[in-house]
Amino acid sequence: MCVYIIRNDTLLQIRALVSTSDVTKRNIDDNIKFRKQRDAIAIVEKDIRSKEQQASQHNPEEIDFELDKTIKTVDDQKRKVNQIVGQRGLLAKQIREHTADLKKPLYRDVDDKYRQILIQVKTEEMANSDLEKYYQALDKALMKYHTVKMAEINKIIKELWQRTYKGNDIDTIEIRSDADTGDKPGKRSTYNYRVVMVKGDTELDMRGRCSAGQKVLASLIIRLALGETFCLNCGILALDEPTTNLDRLNVESFANALVSIIASRKQQRNFQLIVITHDEEFVQLLGRSEHADFYWRVSKDTTYVCFFVIVFAFVRTHTTYIHNTHTHNTHIQHTHTR
Repeated sequence: MCVYIIRNDTLLQIRALVSTSDVTKRNIDDNIKFRKQRDAIAIVEKDIRSKEQQASQHNPEEIDFELDKTIKTVDDQKRKVNQIVGQRGLLAKQIREHTADLKKPLYRDVDDKYRQILIQVKTEEMANSDLEKYYQALDKALMKYHTVKMAEINKIIKELWQRTYKGNDIDTIEIRSDADTGDKPGKRSTYNYRVVMVKGDTELDMRGRCSAGQKVLASLIIRLALGETFCLNCGILALDEPTTNLDRLNVESFANALVSIIASRKQQRNFQLIVITHDEEFVQLLGRSEHADFYWRVSKDTTYVCFFVIVFAFVRTHTTYIHNTHTHNTHIQHTHTR
């Protein structure tokens, strides 16, 4: 058996170490905590420096403005929410009232009444749609008819002008129609008419550019062309002073044009051409044709104002009345042309 004998001084040292071990352990733990706290403080300080650096890059006034803007937006949204809540309550109240109204006798069989009215509305919509289609088709037909008739009128005008006008400055005249549909959809088209004179490939408006004689001749030719186009069944064509402002050459050519028109309409049994004029030479020019057998000379004794009435008639019997309301003596002379 081994027996260890420990000396007193060694034992004292062991006891001292045992008594100080708790203090040492506590010191070590405190040191570890210190290091951790120091590292945490370093991280926080670094974060603070970063935040301060970011804050230094922004303008405080802009931050305050954005803050005020955000607060205002929040207030607006709260106000809208309150409005919606109030509207919801009002709608709920209206729903309750309407639900109570639907139970009254006034709204009995409301579904059947609604169906009948819906059928009527749909029927009227279909009728309106059909009418709109009919209107568009009619409008297209009228435009086509207008185009055809304008071409026919201009053709007759060209023939009469080239047969009548003896000048070299105007080859022919035509009627131009500019369509104006407007900005409103479905609006009926309107036309703006103007008379142009043509020389070669150049067109100019006659308004303000032609002489008085050219204006009178154009007016007469246009009227004759309109009569030939639209009044084929009309029995009477009357001209009052057709030679005003016309020179002698154009008077003669116009008389020949009238004779041509008379010859083309000779087969129409009810056709009558009445010409009233003071131009005796024009009367003689018309009298040279085989269609004018006689004319009437009407004159007054006081001022010796006379005019001639020529009637071209292709009916078996006709009666012409000339009535004068003046108090002066009036003489009517019946004269044969040949």
